[in-house]
Amino acid sequence: MKDFRTLLVWQKSHSLTLSIYKQTLLMPKVEMFGLTSQIRRSVSSIPTNIAEGCGRGSDKDFARFIQIAMGSASETSYLLVLISDLNYISKEIFQDLIELVNEVMKMLSSLLKTLKNYI
Repeated sequence: MKDFRTLLVWQKSHSLTLSIYKQTLLMPKVEMFGLTSQIRRSVSSIPTNIAEGCGRGSDKDFARFIQIAMGSASETSYLLVLISDLNYISKEIFQDLIELVNEVMKMLSSLLKTLKNYI
């Protein structure tokens, strides 16, 4: 069992989660139970699944949770596009956040490659 907090990909995805939570505070209240809730769930699923995978007993289980985290990162990427297109965030904020999502996805992909024998 590995301490998830030592993984750079967890640290980066946790930072992304905090950033999106802060940005969604500024979204219209009408989206509280819509896009705000959905993007918060998708982004928080990334570090959550990394943490849960670390707590599992095998590399095969860990790899499965990393794949789930990758799916959540893809969902977050789309939701960022949507909230940007709806002008809920500025283009500059969108660019910063999407770059961070892409970086997390690259890190997850690299981690999956190291676990390829367990997929």
